[in-house]
Amino acid sequence: MTVVPRLVLSAPSSGHGKNTLAIGLLAALADRGVGVAGFKIGPDHVDAAYLGLAAGRPGRTLDPRLVGADRIAPLVAHGASGAGLALVQGSMGLYDSLAGRPESESTAAVAAALRSPVVLAVDVAAMGQSVAALVHGFRAYDERLWLGGVVLNRVASARHEELLRAALDDIGVPVYGVLRRHDLPAVLPPRRHGAVPALARTGEATRAVRRLGEAVAATVDLDRLLGLARSAPPLPTPPWSPAADRPAAGPRPVVAVAGAAGGSYGHAEATELLRAAGADVVTVDPLHDEALPAGAAALVVGGGLPESYAEQLSANRRLCVAVAELARTGRPVVAEGAGLLWLARELDGLPMCGVLDAVGTSRDGLVVGYREATALTDGVVAPAGTVVTGHKEHRAVLTPRAGARAAWSWDGGAPEGFVWRGVHASQLTVHWAAYPQLAARLVDAAAEAAADPATARLGGVPA
Repeated sequence: MTVVPRLVLSAPSSGHGKNTLAIGLLAALADRGVGVAGFKIGPDHVDAAYLGLAAGRPGRTLDPRLVGADRIAPLVAHGASGAGLALVQGSMGLYDSLAGRPESESTAAVAAALRSPVVLAVDVAAMGQSVAALVHGFRAYDERLWLGGVVLNRVASARHEELLRAALDDIGVPVYGVLRRHDLPAVLPPRRHGAVPALARTGEATRAVRRLGEAVAATVDLDRLLGLARSAPPLPTPPWSPAADRPAAGPRPVVAVAGAAGGSYGHAEATELLRAAGADVVTVDPLHDEALPAGAAALVVGGGLPESYAEQLSANRRLCVAVAELARTGRPVVAEGAGLLWLARELDGLPMCGVLDAVGTSRDGLVVGYREATALTDGVVAPAGTVVTGHKEHRAVLTPRAGARAAWSWDGGAPEGFVWRGVHASQLTVHWAAYPQLAARLVDAAAEAAADPATARLGGVPA
């Protein structure tokens, strides 16, 4: 049993302000000295990064499809260790699911798995007494749901607030906060910038988070919300642990992980797994650092690296050359999501690292969805035949889609990705917490490469 005070913040649908409210809540509580941890349901690296910036510790994603429903509670217990509040931000509407599996993957299903109270953020700009019918419907729809109360957003006036409170009081639903129409301003950096401003802790991002925290502190009853969070029963499972099954032997190889001061472009658990498997993990900023960390024996580029920074990635020629040399000498290089594009010969006419003999082209449409994939080739992260569930979200595509030795295959699609020497690159992003063996295999390959540079192991074949 693990004690974790916690809340799930959701809404009737997208557009009710739950993202800015979640960031503001974490920032307001952190400013009061409460240790907080932020989680985002689904595969969204961007929201998770801003939750992390507000909380002062890594923001994490919780995706039942990627990690399995049985790992959700252990991951929360791990990520919220020592915190006075774990805030879980929902995805879409309370009962919605990205892939049409609401019974197991919706915010409501996650809340039930966590035995957590839910606070509903409701945009009431065009609503009066009907708010009671709406909230009552969400409360009654699933008997497993524990609806702890609401926060009202975009309230027009004192009279409007009085009317709304009276309606909700009639059905016994507490109101934890009331925000006027301009209390949660659109101050966050444009979403096209991805997680970069949050992870880099830019002035624009930090000012925006502080502004949202001040707005929430002035309008939300933080003490009552903390009281609700503390009423959640202990989690019935122990925390997830990245600890390896076998002790690491020999020198610790240096594994460079793409990111910035606030964390990596991948899942926080992947970095923790690499360390637990015996690696010294050092962050490299692909936008600003001109060299890999000293002694780097491997490079990992997570799926949160934004496609929109193609010009900056291309302009950093020294790092591109260093990455190409690392790959040429057989060191492990793992790239997911847009990291694959960085390794290409070029993207939209801009030169990239040139590791892969492929060209990236941006398109208007967005490719998004889950894939159950099978590894086609022995590589540094997975032997052939390994089955994983991953997520794809990208606009740019590569030509060709796969190399002579493809990384993955899945139903309804041609083979995808590249396995070349020590390189494993794909636009499929996998949550390594569900497959800790990926990190252990990579660290083993990095250690072998560091110990014997002339004969680095290249996915099972000699250099």
